[in-house]
Amino acid sequence: MDLRLNRVDYIQVGVTAQKTMRLLPPLGKKATQKVAIADHDGILTCFGIKKGEAVPVFKTLPGQKIARMDLGGAAGTPQEKIFVCSGSQVRGFTKKGKQFLTFEANLTESINAMHVSGADLFVCASYIYNHYCDCKDQDYYLSGDKINDITCLSTENLTHLVPVLACQDRVLRVLQRSELAYDIEVPGPPSVLELYKEQGEEILFGTTDGKIGLVEIGELSAATKWEIDNDKKKGGILCIDNYDIIGDGVNDILVGRDDGTVEVYGFDSSNEPTLRFEHVLSESVTSIQGGCVGKESYDEVLTATYTGWVTGLTTEPQKAEAGPGDEVRMSKETQSKVEALRAELEQLQVKVLQGREQYQQTSQSSTAVSAVPVFSINDKFTLCQDDASYSLTLEVQTAIDNLLLQSDVPIDLLDVDKNSAVVSFSECDSEQPNGNFLLATYRCQANTTRIELKVRSIEGQYGTLQAYITPRLQPKTCQVRQYQIKPLSLHQRTHSIDQESCPPNSFTNIYTGWPGSVRDVLSGASPKLIIGVCLVPMNRLSLVGQFSFAEIHSWVVFCLPEVPEKTPAGESITFYFHNTFLGTQLEATYCKGEGHFKSDNISTISILSDVLSKEATKKKINLNISYEISDDSVSHTLNMIHPKLEYQLLLARKVQLIDALKELQVHEGNADFLIPEYRNILDESANLLEEYKKQPAHLERLYGMITDLFIDKFKFKGQNVKTKVSSLLEILDNYDLNSLLDFFNEA
Repeated sequence: MDLRLNRVDYIQVGVTAQKTMRLLPPLGKKATQKVAIADHDGILTCFGIKKGEAVPVFKTLPGQKIARMDLGGAAGTPQEKIFVCSGSQVRGFTKKGKQFLTFEANLTESINAMHVSGADLFVCASYIYNHYCDCKDQDYYLSGDKINDITCLSTENLTHLVPVLACQDRVLRVLQRSELAYDIEVPGPPSVLELYKEQGEEILFGTTDGKIGLVEIGELSAATKWEIDNDKKKGGILCIDNYDIIGDGVNDILVGRDDGTVEVYGFDSSNEPTLRFEHVLSESVTSIQGGCVGKESYDEVLTATYTGWVTGLTTEPQKAEAGPGDEVRMSKETQSKVEALRAELEQLQVKVLQGREQYQQTSQSSTAVSAVPVFSINDKFTLCQDDASYSLTLEVQTAIDNLLLQSDVPIDLLDVDKNSAVVSFSECDSEQPNGNFLLATYRCQANTTRIELKVRSIEGQYGTLQAYITPRLQPKTCQVRQYQIKPLSLHQRTHSIDQESCPPNSFTNIYTGWPGSVRDVLSGASPKLIIGVCLVPMNRLSLVGQFSFAEIHSWVVFCLPEVPEKTPAGESITFYFHNTFLGTQLEATYCKGEGHFKSDNISTISILSDVLSKEATKKKINLNISYEISDDSVSHTLNMIHPKLEYQLLLARKVQLIDALKELQVHEGNADFLIPEYRNILDESANLLEEYKKQPAHLERLYGMITDLFIDKFKFKGQNVKTKVSSLLEILDNYDLNSLLDFFNEA
């Protein structure tokens, strides 16, 4: 990383949404640019920077929350008209603040994504895409999942404007008028799209799990040019721009994440993106732009954060003058800025004291009514594929005083490095009706506006996690946020079932070239042999009954995460999932009156069967349920658990040895007499303890999964084997995979 940028804070507006700040085109080469930013109060603010101070150009009156902003203008002219959307309305302003357009899209839902190109306006609500030309309806499309963002391509190679939708189900949908031309699979739910060049066929995308990529869009197909993985587990992508900040003639990638990270990626000699700069702000970055703002000829990365701070990362060097005795003193410009800030701070302190005295006087009156302060919360509850945990992020526009977590289902709280809050637990009585399994309080340090937590659930146990957020406001007030823990909470949507996804030690020799099934082939002569192929053994669950398509879809939404709440168009639908903890798979196909589910894990089928039966009973619907259980799937699942269980057992044994080895080391004076394995444990003791601490109850979870698998296998055979669980636990305490497989087969 060879790029040096210095931080400058310009102005603070209200709470901002994603992609609600833009830089207006410069009047001349390297001239400073005006900034347009919109907030939740419905205020559009345009300002410039003069001598380091923000100078307003115009400011609109408050109104409905502004969800998106874009720049537009006639083709071939500077794109300096400002368009904002609030609810289902789009408004247009000139660069001087005159409103020239008010357009009502007449959508049933609020607009959450927008793109302007000449006379063409493209807007998206949750599932609906609309195209207007000169404010006249042109095209319409109903998406299969929630639309997060939209952009449009316009090049000489493409005969018409090509809209591209970023959809929650991990695809980019490329449209041709009102029809789907094709879709592109991406590695995570795409949250933001950006054209790589003004006139080009390449689109940058960012995902909610922190990945970035570049795709080239053609008339009939697309090609992925490159992807950047999120190896360091940074936040999700909220905004992307491209601008030559390094000055090498190639557009660099500017990225803003929801954990406050700002990144600049340049390109190396092989045209691969490389991280050149990184800076961490204290709150999520909702908008990012590259341009010249603070001073002529000095490029900068301009960001807007959730609470409305507009911050620049400029190439302009920080000014300092050397004084007597080599002391560094502030320039006159900086000194005057500091004095102005001090004077403003004193005025604010006087206003606060006056307001407090007035409140105290009026609160003693019998007719006084205490007003509850309103505050915004930006929350996100997402499943992390890497460690099969849920990340709960809460961001408040003011400092958080404390946070109470309450859960009516068993969940584990995992350590988060970024979290500096002090946690304390209260005793829970889970045996009582509506009892709690978790009560935890986080006391936050001063000025903490963002807190990140991690929890891990147990599949099959479902309920509600509630977060009570109390900010540092008077009078004391609290907001509650609820998050559903679903029966199959650790499952994540995928694009397809991997039929050759097999754990180690489970590869089978499959014979081909002979008619009939694999079993027929193995019992006959020996045709051609292919070694090392594994076909995943599947268990099947089928439901038949008098239920509608909407009813069974609502049951699937209740059971599984990442399923769109809106009933899909068409007569049937298929969804694919994989378990982020074990790697097992699930396929769900259903229509009116029928539902078919396939999984290589018997426990998944068992959970689905129990929950779907219960939901149908609530509606007084009779179900005809049938199963096809594969005994081979049990050994397949145990083989998938095996490496995780072996690793956790080894980690637990190493941690148990650490104290004894340290005592020996102190007694003998050194560790040279120990065998290399024990010396390695001592050397890695800090890392081992940290890893063990980060994974509470991990071993117990794996034991629980194997126990459930054992009970579920025999449940489908009509046998109750709960009396044999103690024998199973003895085998697990002296774990050996072959002994475990034998026990499952002989029980």
